[in-house]
Amino acid sequence: MSPTHPVESAPPPGPVGLAARQAALVAALVAGAPLPAGFATDRVDAARRALLRKRAGEVARHWPLLAAGLGDTWPATFADWASGRPTVGSLRDGWDLARGLRDRDALPPLGAQELAAREATHRYDGRHPPRRRRLPALARSGDAVALQVAGRVRLLRPARR
Repeated sequence: MSPTHPVESAPPPGPVGLAARQAALVAALVAGAPLPAGFATDRVDAARRALLRKRAGEVARHWPLLAAGLGDTWPATFADWASGRPTVGSLRDGWDLARGLRDRDALPPLGAQELAAREATHRYDGRHPPRRRRLPALARSGDAVALQVAGRVRLLRPARR
């Protein structure tokens, strides 16, 4: 038998109540919101972990060097960072994670190279979707330095391994 929250505080039945319960469940699954009344805690936790694994796989497809650089710690690192944060898309999730790791001096060399290359080709302020750069650009992340000219990226200085 699964532990559940009391049902007394559940929204009233009907389309509005159902929509509110569904929204609360989604927020609990993907954004770290409290679990709504009437749901089995262990089952929701299992679904939350499965969704984080799926999300980590999606981000790894957009950021393969970051995921490879973190190796076996990738799933746990991503889950720690992502739990409680709603997704803004796989590309942006990976970008935000890479920047956070860089700021804590925890970004692996492969991730630093990938981040430098991305920042040389795109503008991203952390709030709006990335936009492709039109002019030549130089970007640095950790020890890695990337130059973008005419849409091509050259790694001028790879990160130390």
